[in-house]
Amino acid sequence: MATEKNVTQPESTRQVTQRNESAVRPPVDIFESADGMKLVADMPGVSKENLRLQTEGNTLTIEGELEFPMADKMEALHADVRSRLYRCSFVLSSELDTSHIEAILKDGVLAVRIPKRAELRPRRIEVQNG
Repeated sequence: MATEKNVTQPESTRQVTQRNESAVRPPVDIFESADGMKLVADMPGVSKENLRLQTEGNTLTIEGELEFPMADKMEALHADVRSRLYRCSFVLSSELDTSHIEAILKDGVLAVRIPKRAELRPRRIEVQNG
């Protein structure tokens, strides 16, 4: 789990979106390495087209909308889903470089990599003969 200096806990579990539909906070794992942070969020049913990642200041917001594709002339009678919307936000440390965030969505799992600023990454200093 990340230290408090890098990422604070997400906003409350349930948020109200612009469409007045409550959103569910997806399960998120946070990993820290010498090079930066990695967030892994479970967002089954969300396609790349319905996924939005945004940074504003030092806040990263992840939003996604579930798709329920239905075959022609089929109608859902029941869906055991609390909400069609996922949403969570994280306050990022100033040591992270938000201009180089990378995100990959594969099989309903979103992986977000946020590198540390280059000047803060550990680097090896080569010693020369005198």
